[in-house]
Amino acid sequence: MAPHVHYDCQRCTACCRWPGQVKIGDTEILAMAKLLGRTEFDFIQEYTRIRPQKDGLSLKDKENGECIFLEGRDCRVQNAKPLQCMGFPNAWNFPGWRAICEAVPRLKSAASSEAAGGGAP
Repeated sequence: MAPHVHYDCQRCTACCRWPGQVKIGDTEILAMAKLLGRTEFDFIQEYTRIRPQKDGLSLKDKENGECIFLEGRDCRVQNAKPLQCMGFPNAWNFPGWRAICEAVPRLKSAASSEAAGGGAP
């Protein structure tokens, strides 16, 4: 099988500073609230907003546009971060992401990907 490129995250946090929506669902809310020692209700009130399409919740941004959970180069919810965050840049990305992201490309064979469970991290 032909190899494909997989990007290894270097935790540069550039994606955490990029404007946009970090969509979150019930399971992610529960995990982040538990990690922070908050109730789901309190977590939703403090850290989320209704998406512009009114089809769910997303994380709030700080006034400067970065993720509300970014502290320097660390994520306050790293051990429970949303699937959207975990999937970047392999499961999804945005136009121009390579100009800001420090992820290191690595060739990965499709056979090794399937043996390891396939798909993005």
